[in-house]
Amino acid sequence: MSESPALAAARLHCRSLEQALVRLRTDGLGRLTDWGGRLAAVLPAGGRLLAAGNGGSAAQAQHLTAELVGRYRQERPAFSAISLHAETSSLTAIGNDYGFDQVYARQVAAHGRPGDVLVLLSTSGRSANLIGAAVAGRRAGLRVWALTGPAPNPLAEAAHEALCVDADSTATVQEAHLVAVHLLCAGFDAALGTEAAVRERATVTGRVS
Repeated sequence: MSESPALAAARLHCRSLEQALVRLRTDGLGRLTDWGGRLAAVLPAGGRLLAAGNGGSAAQAQHLTAELVGRYRQERPAFSAISLHAETSSLTAIGNDYGFDQVYARQVAAHGRPGDVLVLLSTSGRSANLIGAAVAGRRAGLRVWALTGPAPNPLAEAAHEALCVDADSTATVQEAHLVAVHLLCAGFDAALGTEAAVRERATVTGRVS
């Protein structure tokens, strides 16, 4: 008996995701761990993370900020992290007055401070409002990181650093981005724990910087 079209499509989807995750594990773990460590130096010092995306990528951005304001796995302080698309009154006012391409750039200009981190998520890497946000972020002195679909793309080029998921379908890119978000949070928590341990040892031995 032949396989149904629905089951064949499901198998293809899973195979695509498996392949994308293998590439993410090979090419992305080092970068995501590094990002987590650098974020662990920014947020406890009073810095902020801003995040944005469109559609499903907006949901991924909000997932990231929720993990930082709340917690990922271990109990820890709350840190400042804002999803710009969730600011609905600002979003609609800016879109109405300045155009949709400016809905994130203007918020970055308002909320971002030098040394803060801006994370932008896009499956295509071609969304004008996210590219504008990257430009605004760099102008304001933020560090801009992008999670995108296949390279090359304009958003990856506009960011300081990018992790580009090599996959054919939007769904697969979004699913890989969720894994990347969790890996970033794991790296953040691990680095935060290391920093806390260093400070505790310094306090015990009397060597406090």
